[in-house]
This record gives sequence, structure tokens and C-alpha cells, in this order.
Amino acid sequence: MQAKEAIALSDGEWKLMNRLWSASPQTVPQLVRAMAQDTGWSRATIFIMLGRMEEKGAVRMEQDGRAKRYYAAVPRDQITAQETARFLEKVYQGSLQMMVSSMAGQNALSREDIDELYEILRQAEQEAKS
Repeated sequence: MQAKEAIALSDGEWKLMNRLWSASPQTVPQLVRAMAQDTGWSRATIFIMLGRMEEKGAVRMEQDGRAKRYYAAVPRDQITAQETARFLEKVYQGSLQMMVSSMAGQNALSREDIDELYEILRQAEQEAKS
């Protein structure tokens, strides 16, 4: 099986992708309305961003009469896994232990966060055994 090519998204592209993952397909006017309060982006801005994202392989467009409908072309978990690995490598030299240690050292983990981490680790341990 061949590895999927990484797709790097800007912060703005993440906002569009989150919208497309939550509600697809979307037309440009629908995206402008949906994102107006959060971003204030114009139709032209969204159209240009969608074009770049289509070139990257993140979105696909289908012509439906006069309307262009945009879809997420990759699943959310693929992009988040790539972005997580990129962040971990850039900031913590690929060390998950360094990241968690940093967060714990800054008291950035609540009791609930710690409990959730324990549960995630328990599930990972069970999966590793099977």
C-alpha cells in the first residue's frame, strides 16, 4: 500500500475544510454565508482558496448546472494525522513524550485531560496486545 501524500493546509483552509467536513456539498454562496460571521471573507477570497485547495487535492468540485458544488476530497482523520505528525516533528522533534511532559510541566492538563489520556493509553495497550 502506498503512503498518501501529505496535504498542508493554512489556518484559513482549515476553516473551510471543517465546514466541508461538517456539511458537504457546499456552494461558494453557502460558504460565504456560513463563514461570514467568523471570517468576513468575500466570495472572491473563498473562491481563490477553494481553487488552491482543489490543486492540493483537499477538495473536489462538481458542476451542477450553473452551481459549483465543493466537497472534502480527503477524510478528516487523514489530514489531522498528517498535521499532528508535522506539528510533533516541528515543535518536539517527533517526541510525543516531550509534548506531554511539556504540557504537564506547565500545568496545562486538567484532571479530566489526565483521565482521558489514561483511557486512550489503556485502549492503545489493549489494541497492541491483540
